[in-house]
Amino acid sequence: MIVNTELEQKGNMFPSKFVSFKKDVDTLYFSTDNNVVLQLTVFRDSVLRFRYTTTGTFDNDFSYAITKYASKGYNHLEIIENEEEYHIITSKLLCKIAKEDLRIRIYDVKDNTLINEDEIGFHWEESYEYGGNIVKMSKTINDRESYFGLGDKPEHLNLKGKRFENWVTDSYAFGKQTDPIYKAIPFFTGLHHNKAYGIFFDNTFRTYFDFGQERRNVTSFWAQGGEMNYYFIYGPKMNDVVENYTDLTGKPHQLPPLWALGFHQCKWSYYPEANVKEITNKFRELQIPCDAIYLDIDYMDGFRCFTWNKDYFPDPKRMVKELLDDGFKTVAIIDPGIKIDHEYSVFKEALEKDYFCKRADGPYMKGKVWPGECYFPDFTKPEVRDWWSGLFKELVEDIGVQGVWNDMNEPAVMEVPNKTFPDDVRHDYDGNRCSHRKAHNIYGMQMARATYHGMKKFNYPKRPFVITRAAYSGTQRYTSTWTGDNVATWEHLSIANIQAQRMAMSGFSFAGSDIGGFAEQPQGELYTRWIQLGVFHPFCRVHSSGDHGDQEPWAFDDDVTDIVRKFIELRYQLLPYLYTAFWKLIEHGTPLLQSLVLFDQEDQQTHYRTDEFVYGNQILVCPIQEPNAKGRRMYIPRGSWYNFWTDEYVEGGKEKWVDAEIDSMPMFIKEGAIIPKFPVQQYVGEIEIEELALEVYYKLGKEVSELYDDAHDGYDYTKGRYSFRTFKLTGKANELIIQQHKEGKYEASYKTFKLNIHGLPFEIKEIQIDNEIISLEHLKVNGTVSMVIDKKFSEIHLIGN
Repeated sequence: MIVNTELEQKGNMFPSKFVSFKKDVDTLYFSTDNNVVLQLTVFRDSVLRFRYTTTGTFDNDFSYAITKYASKGYNHLEIIENEEEYHIITSKLLCKIAKEDLRIRIYDVKDNTLINEDEIGFHWEESYEYGGNIVKMSKTINDRESYFGLGDKPEHLNLKGKRFENWVTDSYAFGKQTDPIYKAIPFFTGLHHNKAYGIFFDNTFRTYFDFGQERRNVTSFWAQGGEMNYYFIYGPKMNDVVENYTDLTGKPHQLPPLWALGFHQCKWSYYPEANVKEITNKFRELQIPCDAIYLDIDYMDGFRCFTWNKDYFPDPKRMVKELLDDGFKTVAIIDPGIKIDHEYSVFKEALEKDYFCKRADGPYMKGKVWPGECYFPDFTKPEVRDWWSGLFKELVEDIGVQGVWNDMNEPAVMEVPNKTFPDDVRHDYDGNRCSHRKAHNIYGMQMARATYHGMKKFNYPKRPFVITRAAYSGTQRYTSTWTGDNVATWEHLSIANIQAQRMAMSGFSFAGSDIGGFAEQPQGELYTRWIQLGVFHPFCRVHSSGDHGDQEPWAFDDDVTDIVRKFIELRYQLLPYLYTAFWKLIEHGTPLLQSLVLFDQEDQQTHYRTDEFVYGNQILVCPIQEPNAKGRRMYIPRGSWYNFWTDEYVEGGKEKWVDAEIDSMPMFIKEGAIIPKFPVQQYVGEIEIEELALEVYYKLGKEVSELYDDAHDGYDYTKGRYSFRTFKLTGKANELIIQQHKEGKYEASYKTFKLNIHGLPFEIKEIQIDNEIISLEHLKVNGTVSMVIDKKFSEIHLIGN
């Protein structure tokens, strides 16, 4: 018998003509005569989900990214059919679906402007090597459209004209434009004609995004397997897009303990115990604030997770207690590779319970990491995550470690060309069994999730603190992160600035870089400038590879030490401001850092700016990123601002030279802002705070500021024991009014506010507090007008001539 053995290469295939429509409450189905089905779910008025199958049936609907707490529901849904298309109308969007080929166009329902449209739309190609499809989506680029997001890509903030790959990768000493690196966050925001939308491509296979590189008028995204499954999120403000995406994939499950927002010191590695104590004692001796000390892999016995090297750390419980008594929380590293050692209890238990990943033909996945040959737990299996979380009992509950740092969880494997597991490794995937091609990008996320649950359980009643290197969308629910193994260069300082901004606009605000650079050795000037940037990143940690030299604040010269101390002290003073911003993240998904385009998308000047960012929503920061700089040109956003150091009043919307010697950095405060400040502490909780400073910046007009506070740890804040103060400032030509409203049951230790008023254009002739005239003796005038008042005031009037 003669057969045709040549494989039929079908190439790209497309949906054909529409044949039927079905509605099931909020989900609509559009079927074609070649078995393509488009499932459109109206998640919210501004959030639509598009999901395609090419076989007529859908697989089990499962996602690690989407949180069960995501908001759902809409105010309006109307469906209209005509000869050529279907119109799906919500209170925010009009979605048109063509009957000829299921191509989609989406409009703002209020003004009928086009937001996003398919170019050739959904198409696919059979994957002959693996089975299934390579799924693709192509969309038209609008006039002057810009793109932002995709997590920690070390590229220009604006992604226009670039192509990227999402495949979580251990990227030691990565450089500018290295791709892929440590995280896979397949979410981007498009912006054109002052309207912003987001697309979250929830596909965990190796994915790609092209923002007009191959074809200048087309943006496309595709995956090497799985479904074409994406969420369309409409703004029209970029902040709305980011907040709605964060709502979809999850906000952090709780506020971090306040100490986690302090300064952290790390090195590969601090050991033995005497070296750890030497470092912590030096911080206290030099009075440089610090809240956490880190133990890298050398604290373990032969790099076996959940063990201690008793030669280096003979009594870890005593040491951790002594460190805590001196204000230092201990954070320990835990990697996924479990050493193959039949005398090692963690290995034995996992082997007996069949918790390790296996290859397609049955043998265990074996790879070399720090302990030598290892097996790797399958964190996609619920029982394995439960087991893993239970392993933290001794480390956390018994010994007292208060933070855990997950590294190498891409998963990284040494001495193999692809740096990770082979594609044929099998995973449970919460009952949706699959290969590593599908599970790779979420492996680190699921390890961090299991770690988080162990920390939460055994650190109770205190809040958990976890850090991860690898991440997929939604990982922000469980953990903080850093940007991986960077290098001590000026270029990497610039990269760190961009990465932290991009992570914030990708829903993952609790991020920072290895301050000073992990690889190689910074000079004192670079270290100083990096500290100045790092104290404005939500996660603030110095970390270095010890074989290159020392990177503690005193490792350079006395001038560097003094400047570093000054900026770390500023970090601690601004903790109530940062903590309030974290509360907004938890409540609303509001990014902690705002790139200028996120702050003011209507200003075209912001769309290609990368350096400056707004910390919270009222402090403008512009790091110095070049050696020997005495200052720099920077763009001041629209509005009016005060120079933080000099109180100079500056009109925005233009570029400006700003002086910044080595002991300074360009910083501006938004006019009308009321910035809360703590007194300097050597660590969080060192002193009982008796007075809180409020830095008030005069504005002719109105501005609202906020102050959130609670016990700084524990869960009482979830039961109403928090304090949320709203300050409404109204400035007139000869009057300044500050109104306060408080909600919540928590009473902070401080009894008074010290108001420091900047930029007041008149001399005060009368003070009224809650309708009572107060003696002018309360005023102190020394460049800045200051006064101390009871924190329970409702309204202050400062009246001039």
